[in-house]
Amino acid sequence: MIYDNDADLTKLDGKTVAILGFGSQGHAHALNLKDSGVNVVVGLRPDSSSVAKAEAEGLKVVDVAEAASLGDVVMILLPDEMQGEIWESEIKDGIVPGNTLLFAHGFAILYEQVAPDETINVALVAPKGPGHLVRSQFEEGGGVPGLVAVHQDATGDARDIALAYAKGIGCTRGGVIETTFKDETETDLFGEQAVLCGGATELVIAGFETLTEAGYSPQLAYFECLHELKLIADLLYEKGIGGMEYSISNTAEYGDLTRGTRVIGPESRAAMKEILAEIQSGDFAKEFIAENKSGKENFTRLREQHANHPIEKVGSELRDGMDWIDTEFKNG
Repeated sequence: MIYDNDADLTKLDGKTVAILGFGSQGHAHALNLKDSGVNVVVGLRPDSSSVAKAEAEGLKVVDVAEAASLGDVVMILLPDEMQGEIWESEIKDGIVPGNTLLFAHGFAILYEQVAPDETINVALVAPKGPGHLVRSQFEEGGGVPGLVAVHQDATGDARDIALAYAKGIGCTRGGVIETTFKDETETDLFGEQAVLCGGATELVIAGFETLTEAGYSPQLAYFECLHELKLIADLLYEKGIGGMEYSISNTAEYGDLTRGTRVIGPESRAAMKEILAEIQSGDFAKEFIAENKSGKENFTRLREQHANHPIEKVGSELRDGMDWIDTEFKNG
């Protein structure tokens, strides 16, 4: 693990860091770097609703092409599916030899959506947490752990610059692990698809449907299969699997140990291996890129199916009465 003492923030002295995008990660990176004393400029489309938000935080905002030209270090925090096109049309011409191009996810490099020439540094700084947590942890004096990787070292100090950036956004407070673009991308996609997002949401929906089809109230099913998931996730986050099992009742622990493998059994494990193989071969990336180029018809249909599922209607109604939940995230 790499911590604050192993990174030198002065590697960014005299440099301008351009943050392209001001979404979940973009706002956190820009503000944390600014608070760390780094000269920051934000690149956004002139008609972006985020322009006013960034300017209200005291940040200099210019269009994407100008930001890419101004930045000695350029961090691309745009959606994966847009990076290739925007690289060609607005970013590439502004990146001069000796500059450093950063990513928070290796997708565009690994799957050759962005192909920088050999005269520039290409590195990755990937916080392992959502942007609002990257920001809040930093403000509280802590930091979200992260990953760092160097794909191309043109100047001989690409690693030092990446670590300085990681320190500037607070990742070295939590600890940084060195990896590769390939390993970060493939493990990240797998985690999202098989466990954290795809696996978790389908498990919740299947549990909800099993209970409601058996005649139990949707409200009760929502609480048991979705709402209480946060309790378990927090225990896992804080104490690991063993600590979570120690913290729950004996009844719950016995059910966990004897029934969990019936839900996530050989068929589920085989499906996980198939998903990983699709990621490793590039088949998922090709599918995702083609989906976006063809107008997102299937993507949009699937989004609508999830949005219209009964668990979403019940959940929205129940969350309206939960004053302790941040209204920004309460109903999507």
